[in-house]
Amino acid sequence: MLLHGRGTSEHDLAPLLDELDPDRRLVGITPRGPLTLPPGGAHWYVVQRVGFPDPDTFFLSLARLAVFLGGIPDAFEVPLERTVIGGFSQGAVMSHALSFAAGRPRPAATIGLSGFIPSVDGFELDLDDLRGYPVALGHGTYDPVIDVSFGRTARDTLAEAGAAVTWHESPMAHSVDPAYLAELADWLERVLPPAP
Repeated sequence: MLLHGRGTSEHDLAPLLDELDPDRRLVGITPRGPLTLPPGGAHWYVVQRVGFPDPDTFFLSLARLAVFLGGIPDAFEVPLERTVIGGFSQGAVMSHALSFAAGRPRPAATIGLSGFIPSVDGFELDLDDLRGYPVALGHGTYDPVIDVSFGRTARDTLAEAGAAVTWHESPMAHSVDPAYLAELADWLERVLPPAP
């Protein structure tokens, strides 16, 4: 499941599904953010300042995503333990929230591209039992929207908690590095080997 960034749509990351899974052995899902805000497109939350999403809209989207994610096993016969959640920018933030929120079941793995672990009043992280948990993170060194320091902090926080973090830093702005996609495809195949 890939979650788009601010001001785009569920179609934005759909092309990455083929890049990440060229053999099409997996089910790919790209839900749409529930908010329509200026300057247009779909959003997951209101940006107060980078790193600190607006609590009301953040919790609204998190609750809706949790319900959506909870429906995947019945809709697609794919259990949570065989589900990878990833996203870009705001989508990366929501991926981290779904994967690491206290009281939530953890998916098979998490991808965060050009995002951060959110800090929101009332939102609690659960970073226990992360030993060996697969996380793939990528960020542009010259990102003017979400500074690379946010990605580095997520990397360090999750690695210190014991996660098996794959990190890719690119000399680029706020976008997905095409060179990283091939590495992510190999990573995904290791994380989700064919079911027996």
